[in-house]
Amino acid sequence: MARILITSAIPYINGIKHLGNLVGSQLPADLFARYNRARGHEVMFICATDEHGTPAELAAAKAGQPVAEYCAEMHAVQADIARGFRLSFDHFGRSSSPRNHVLTQHFAGKLADSGLIREVTQQMIYSVDDGRFLPDRYVEGTCPNCSYESARGDQCDNCTKQLDPTDLINPRSTISGSTKLELRETKHLYLMQRNLRGKLEAWIDSKQDWPLLTTSIAKKWLNDGDGLQDRGITRDLHWGIPVRRGDQPWPGMEGKVFYVWFDAPIEYIAATAEWADANGLDDAAWQRWWRTDMGAEDVTYYQFMGKDNVPFHTLSFPATILGSGEPWKLVDYLKSFNYLNYDGGQFSTSRGRGVFMDQALSILPSDYWRWWLLSHAPESSDAEFTWENFQSSVNKDLADVLGNLVSRVTKFATAKFGAQVPAGGQFGPMETALIADLGARIREYESLMQAMEVRKAAAELRAIWVIGNEYLQAAAPWTVVKTDPEQAQAMIRLALNLIRVYAILSQPFIPDASASMMAAMGSDDWTWPDDLPAAMRALEPGQPFAVPENLFRKITDEERADWQVRFAGVRT
Repeated sequence: MARILITSAIPYINGIKHLGNLVGSQLPADLFARYNRARGHEVMFICATDEHGTPAELAAAKAGQPVAEYCAEMHAVQADIARGFRLSFDHFGRSSSPRNHVLTQHFAGKLADSGLIREVTQQMIYSVDDGRFLPDRYVEGTCPNCSYESARGDQCDNCTKQLDPTDLINPRSTISGSTKLELRETKHLYLMQRNLRGKLEAWIDSKQDWPLLTTSIAKKWLNDGDGLQDRGITRDLHWGIPVRRGDQPWPGMEGKVFYVWFDAPIEYIAATAEWADANGLDDAAWQRWWRTDMGAEDVTYYQFMGKDNVPFHTLSFPATILGSGEPWKLVDYLKSFNYLNYDGGQFSTSRGRGVFMDQALSILPSDYWRWWLLSHAPESSDAEFTWENFQSSVNKDLADVLGNLVSRVTKFATAKFGAQVPAGGQFGPMETALIADLGARIREYESLMQAMEVRKAAAELRAIWVIGNEYLQAAAPWTVVKTDPEQAQAMIRLALNLIRVYAILSQPFIPDASASMMAAMGSDDWTWPDDLPAAMRALEPGQPFAVPENLFRKITDEERADWQVRFAGVRT
């Protein structure tokens, strides 16, 4: 039994995420967690909400709530939606937790002890009316290059020129609209990542099996332009983890908090500690997953994320861990994803364009979305959601291939032989050939799942469903029953056992439908079919079974047209 640690990039707290966010991290991580549990491995699957930074404060202000109250409420909302999509986290934590406060301050102290923190005095825009320093993107004004009137302090979206807030003409605060802005001096802490460049590069180079997308992004940040830069790890904000050097005050840093991108990845560790707390376990229970001197040397650690998060997870978070000088577990495999686009454009929260996670669940059960998203995961390139493709995939793959097989086998069996597994006949050459073909395909499916080849694994699973249908078409028990009812019983016995095996194999992708299939077979034996000939005889003659509710319904053209209009948002 292997020990598998899995973390999904933690979603930001300010609002409900869209389907592109889901397929870029949490959903494939859940697929991998479910598969490894099904194979009998010990799995720790961790996620959390990312709750600090200016966007959380602004979202709370917009909602008219104190930021702590807003974050607590949105954490509950996101946790509920995660349950709706059957995301099987062992713990869904919060980056604002006391555990993360202590650990983040601990890491900062260790980095300082190692000589990897420097203080930098810099000038930043201060809004007099807001009573705060403004991050670059919260200053807007007229672009000096193209005269676009809504350029941000870091970049003009119109001409794409990189900017500093001081470059803008007539700058204003995006928080209040105030133009009472001043340049003021402020002091911040920087993590000296450049001092760790050699260690980071050697570590990345050792990961020969990582996806090209992951390593190419990491190498770009290491080598392009001036190469890896030191990074600010503090901010002038009210909401966040107070800057402390371990458990001691940090002179000159009073009133400041750690930058959200410093504390957020540390929450992976902290959330595992939260899991231990929630289950009444001691610190050793979580340390065995994260400290190589306390049991984590035999853990294999997998991370899942969208490509925009790769630099922080291949450079900044590893720099924190390596720089601490302590024996923390580093990631072994980082699975990154490209973007999922929406119907000819991009998902847009601000424009209400695309399908968001709560809306998706209000239309159809989670299995429909899980299947489409995973079978179209944006692995080698960006992918695109279209309603036509979604309708076709649901109707053909789920309803016609899998759902139809389960329905016609159980209905025919009940009508001809009653609601128990029939006892007659013996498996013949066709059944033996199916078992051999199925066994080979299951081994290929296992290989693809272990390699996290998500789209290819989905295609292989669909092919496994297809060969069951092909067997039924060729064997034609509904015809054979007229001349050789004993042989027809053997065919149906095989087909009923096939449904149970399909339930086990399909569970990582479509857990609800798999549970329905297993329950209909009157079984709760989820043993992985390593011994397929035995698995195809697991339901013994006389075992009661039932005709399940229709596993999947088809999407009508009228529904598809309605949804296309409803989720179009405002195109620009």
